[in-house]
Amino acid sequence: MTLEGYIVLGIILALIIILAKEILRPGLVFFTGAVVLMASGIITERETLEGFSNKGMITVGILFLVSEGVRQSGILNRLAQTYLPRKRGKMVFLIPRIMLPVSVLSAFLNNTPVVIIFAPIIKKWTEKLNLSSKKFLIPLSYATILGGMCTLIGTSTNLVVHGLMLENGYTGFSMFELGKVGIFIAIIGTIYMSVAGNKFLPGKKILFNSRSSAEFKDYSYDIVIPENSGFTGLEIKNGRIKELKGLLLRTIERDGKLIDVKKGSHFIMPNDKLLVVGKSDRLNTILGNENIRLRGIDLIKGVPRSELKQYEAVISPRFPGIGKTITEFNFYDHYQAVVLSIHRNGERITSNLSSLKLKPGDNLVLLTTEKFAQNWGESKVFYLTSYIRDYRTTGTFWKKWIAFIILLLMITGATFGRYISSPAEIDFDMFYFSAIAAVLLVWMKIMPHQKYTKAVSWDVLITIAFSFAVSKALQNSGAADAIARTTIGLGHGLGPVGVLAAIYLVTTIFTEIITNNAAAAIVFPIAMAAAQQLNVDPKPFFVGIAIAASASFSTPIGYQTNLIVQAIGNYKFKDYVKIGVPLNILAFVLSLLLIPYFWHF
Repeated sequence: MTLEGYIVLGIILALIIILAKEILRPGLVFFTGAVVLMASGIITERETLEGFSNKGMITVGILFLVSEGVRQSGILNRLAQTYLPRKRGKMVFLIPRIMLPVSVLSAFLNNTPVVIIFAPIIKKWTEKLNLSSKKFLIPLSYATILGGMCTLIGTSTNLVVHGLMLENGYTGFSMFELGKVGIFIAIIGTIYMSVAGNKFLPGKKILFNSRSSAEFKDYSYDIVIPENSGFTGLEIKNGRIKELKGLLLRTIERDGKLIDVKKGSHFIMPNDKLLVVGKSDRLNTILGNENIRLRGIDLIKGVPRSELKQYEAVISPRFPGIGKTITEFNFYDHYQAVVLSIHRNGERITSNLSSLKLKPGDNLVLLTTEKFAQNWGESKVFYLTSYIRDYRTTGTFWKKWIAFIILLLMITGATFGRYISSPAEIDFDMFYFSAIAAVLLVWMKIMPHQKYTKAVSWDVLITIAFSFAVSKALQNSGAADAIARTTIGLGHGLGPVGVLAAIYLVTTIFTEIITNNAAAAIVFPIAMAAAQQLNVDPKPFFVGIAIAASASFSTPIGYQTNLIVQAIGNYKFKDYVKIGVPLNILAFVLSLLLIPYFWHF
């Protein structure tokens, strides 16, 4: 390998470390890497910027607008409320009822808005049926990933690989080509989650014949006993007092010490701080009881208790106070909301909130008014707001149907456009029809034109564009050829299938620690070089990259939807490892069997 090759590998290693430690946003990380490579003379100015003119990258940006238009129409809310089961049943039947429709939607829409809309509705649904939401939110995220594998537009990663193929002179993917493998993985993955979910997912097991009225306590409240409270001296028996119906007492904080009151007999004293849990509607019970005071309510001045509501908001990377504490950022001044607690990595944090630095993915429990949802419900500052309140079906009847028809025409056009000849040399491809769909959604006032820039995830687009530059550096420096030779050497005796396995595994590892789009762009030139050295068709390798870069099941950081449901469901990192690693293995085995069958080397 040349000196330039070692420089490129060193830069890529540095990028991976920075991304894994979340020091900077991915787009800025890859912008930095591209600038360093340009300054080193490994890539030219033109090669640094070529990613911004790549059709695949531009198509990703346009599809953000299409997905937002469909979301604004309200059709997804209506679908979610329609197909959810009305009664409890066996887990093996409940999981497919959620995963299959979501997978179909995610095959054609951006995964993030699908999860943002469906997660709160599913959480409310589980509460009504006395089910644990922890059994359904990870399957929701996985369903979007599995569905995204099945089509060209199901995930931005597929379009990234497609764009790289076109850029290097290869024929790209057709609309449903990846479905030859993706559909099988989606079906087997859904069956696996249906069978294994009840055992491996956190939360109480769902029993079909169980008629238990036990409530699932998904919401926690911190209350304080005032000096003159009528609750002073009341006895707590096994975590309950009759004066707080529907609430279970967990602990008492007294004189700096925590007392577990779930079992045995205890008595309430003035200034005790109680941690209680219950359903979402218990907030009104707490606010309406003069003998107790919700912690943090004193910070809200001049607002009647009857107008206060509890909201939950997941911080997105666009949140302006990342890296600052609640006090430094003046959270209340910005949002007129008091932070009652923060859920992070499955842990509920209520103490020392003023010194805790906010991070993307933090789930904030807020006390505020309905104005919070009105002002910030459509904002990209938070992934999601208020899954406690009932979700209203937004959008008019005609908007829903027009949005659905436009989406259907876009899919149909992109699927059959290759069979239409054009004298003007126009490619009737995904870019062509998605651009028309986006314009129609705007001009028919289904998507608000004032907020169209907010619908686009610019960091994703910048990451994709500059990851193309890093990919080009791997080719120019000879590093891709050197890594390909090593990969072929490791798979010696197994032929192209062994190389496919190595490429798949490397892509999977990169996906779990950095962004999926960047992983695909980095591995692509290695796969291309390996195919040239083996003198085989590279397309099976490209399919493997697309599938592996999407198959992020083992960590919450590898895929954005995993991170969102981690915050909403208060999952721990190990929850993803436990349920996700077997699914990663299944996807790997199925890919090795199916890819060589459908795409010959």
